[in-house]
Amino acid sequence: MGSTTGSADTPGTSGTAGVAAAAVGTVTTDTADSSAPAPFLHADTGAVRFWVPVAGGGWVGATVSKEALHYRFRAQINGSDAVAVYQAHLTEINDAVRRRVARGSIEPVMLREVDLAAPPVTRG
Repeated sequence: MGSTTGSADTPGTSGTAGVAAAAVGTVTTDTADSSAPAPFLHADTGAVRFWVPVAGGGWVGATVSKEALHYRFRAQINGSDAVAVYQAHLTEINDAVRRRVARGSIEPVMLREVDLAAPPVTRG
């Protein structure tokens, strides 16, 4: 990662330079980490804000709207359970952030409904 200092909103980041390359590497696990702020529902935007660990020890800030959580994971449309639904689907959502970063998205990554699309149903 670069040598610039991370912002107050983004724990342990060092800018977005090199993050795309780091995002495609191996990531240990998606578990709660004391060095990252807890995910929270940002009332003004109606989105859950969270941070995703990437290979190399960095973090990428991201958001997912309560609507995207509703349509993909059946969260309450009013956002009352948005953080709990994010946490229940942490791995899938964080993987979507890493895919976006690997394709060149810069921080903050704003997930869209299409980023969280359910896998197609195959009929045999």
